[in-house]
Amino acid sequence: MAGVILFAAEPLNVKLGQWETTTTMQMSGMPAIPQDALDKMTPQQRQMIEERMKSMQGKPTTTKYCVKQEDIDKAMKFGTDDKECTRTIVTSTSTAQEIKIECNRDTNKSTGTIRVDAPNRENVKGTIQMNVSSGGGRSMNMNGSFVSKWLGATCEK
Repeated sequence: MAGVILFAAEPLNVKLGQWETTTTMQMSGMPAIPQDALDKMTPQQRQMIEERMKSMQGKPTTTKYCVKQEDIDKAMKFGTDDKECTRTIVTSTSTAQEIKIECNRDTNKSTGTIRVDAPNRENVKGTIQMNVSSGGGRSMNMNGSFVSKWLGATCEK
């Protein structure tokens, strides 16, 4: 089942062109870094990773990007080139999508849900919830949200 979508997705009905997205992420727990890599880190290096994670907590980041038809077509594949992951489409309409994801890489396992809502062609919002656990008993929870708005038909260079 790895790398499989369990049924075809309907693309979201959104406008092509320039979009702006603001994303906010919350993370808890230690990243699923392999134990042998953690063992090789100095206490200062481990502290630096933890501090970097804390500094990103809840700070919104805003990016602009250009959406073309091929981007919408590619998004419908949901990363199926990643053979370590299974995606199950729970909901797929032109205005809402929900996808469950499960990935198994070496001793790490990731599970989560992505939810995207497009109440109209110029606005999209969504959430992501992921849990990453390692064979070493460490886990990390990630919860995020995003809001996207259409800026216009012409993309910036």
